[in-house]
Order: sequence, then C-alpha cells, then structure tokens
Amino acid sequence: MSFRPTTKGHLTPGTGSAVTRFAARADAAAFVRQIWIPEWDLPVGEQTEQFVLGYPASNVVVEPDGVAIYGPTSRASTRVLVGSGWAVGALLKPAGVRLFAERPAELLDVDAPIAAAGLHRSICEVMGSSGAAEHSGTAESGPADSWLAGSGPAASEDAASAAAYRARAADLLQDYIQSLAAERSDGGMSDDAALANQMVDLIDEGDIRSAPQLARALHLSERSVQRLASRYVGMSAVLMLRRRRLQDAAERVRAEPATDLGELAAELGFSDQAHLTREFRQVLGFTPRQYPAPPAAQREKQG
Repeated sequence: MSFRPTTKGHLTPGTGSAVTRFAARADAAAFVRQIWIPEWDLPVGEQTEQFVLGYPASNVVVEPDGVAIYGPTSRASTRVLVGSGWAVGALLKPAGVRLFAERPAELLDVDAPIAAAGLHRSICEVMGSSGAAEHSGTAESGPADSWLAGSGPAASEDAASAAAYRARAADLLQDYIQSLAAERSDGGMSDDAALANQMVDLIDEGDIRSAPQLARALHLSERSVQRLASRYVGMSAVLMLRRRRLQDAAERVRAEPATDLGELAAELGFSDQAHLTREFRQVLGFTPRQYPAPPAAQREKQG
C-alpha cells in the first residue's frame, strides 16, 4: 500500500512553520510511511504554538541538537516554536520501529536519543548550509511544492534550490534507515513485521473501526492482534483505532465547522454524539465546537 503524505495529525496546520512531506521512496517504503521537514523563521520576540495529535506510530527525528526516536503518544501535545529552526523526521512503519527499539511499548509517551553522529552531521550540513530557515513560510505543502514568494528566474532558482536540499535531507534519512535494515539477517522484514505493516495499512485505510473487524481482516485472533500491536507499534490496536478515528473527526470538523456532529459520530463509529464529544475533550482538551481555535485561545476560554 502506498502511503500518501498527509497532515492528519497536525491539528493547527499552517501555524508558524512550513512543512514539506515526501512519500517514502519505493526502496524504503517497508520501513517509512513519510518524511516530514518543518522549517520556521519567526521575528524576534514572537512565538507560535503547534497543536499535534500524533499518529499511533513512532518518528525518528533529526534536529540541530541531535537525533532521537519519539514514541507514540496517548494524548495531544503542543510545541512552541521560537526563532528559526528545522527538523527532518521519518514517520515509521511498524517494521521500521523495530530497527530502533526491540520493545516499542517502552516508547509510549517518551523519546530516546539515537547515536547517529554521521547521520546528524550529514543532515545538518544539508539543512544548515542551505539557509533552510530563510526558505520557510507559513503554509502546509505537498512534496513538490514550496513557499517561496515572488516569480521570475531568481524565485525559480531559489525554489529549485529549496526543493533540492529538502529532497537530499529526505534521502539521507531514508538511506540511514535502510542501512539498519541491511544489517539484519532478515533484512528487517520478518513475517511478523510484514503482518504488522499490513495491520497499520488496514487502519490507515479507514474502513475498519473495531478490533474484531481488524482481527478478521488479518485472519488472526484478537489476542494475536493485540500482541502484534504491542510488539511492533507500542500501543494497543484498540488505541490505534481510536486515535485514527479521532484524527478523522478532527480533520472533518476543521474542514467543515458546521458539520452535523451526530451524523459524523455515526459515520466514524462513535456510539453517539456524546461519545464523540467526550473523546474530543478527554484527548484534546476541548469539544468539537471549540475546535479549531488555536491552543492559546482554548486556554483563555477555559480560564
């Protein structure tokens, strides 16, 4: 299954940073779902908040101060951006997670440093020498887009340069992940790893709304599905399904603020509108009708 780069986990897209997303290369697609590269350059004294409900997955992220793996999260989080900066991240498939952690369940709601000095140096050289922050903007984008203002030869050359350094950084991270897989006797793709990837693909397709449905689609018992999710993702299949459903709900409410919540709840498999509202409040901290105001505005309302 090809994975289309998406902003579904970013609850306040377009806020403060430009994000380039690349679909995984064909030769890395067994381990990587997408590459994401945020860049920002804010005026002195200003800051912006980004509200994120992460995918039920882990990310390997290269930043100016190091490399780390960030495990799946049980709740939404807020990141405050100041000054200028960048990151180059890989959203991992289950097979990719096991290249970095033998027990992914230990990564839930935590992050851990990765000793990858060569990777860090190479990506810092690409992102730093390119003047990455100077090319940042305030819009979300797909893999072929840029946010450079203006037109004509100079703007075209800048756009080509920006696209080139981002693509190079994406390649470097995927090369590193592939090198880890190559060190494994099975190439990083055991039968269980392939099955775990299939499990996540089925959840991503959005048609499966319950653990029993997922088990039937995989021709496994529910207990086997839960064991597979714990070993390769680090969170239960039930929580993965709930996270995806909530992301779908948030995306719909953001795009269509006046949408009928009762109909939306039924469509996505919530028991009723109250169930949808309760899950919004428990995980995100506000109700569907309060969304998509930015996090700071939500705190002011609640205060």
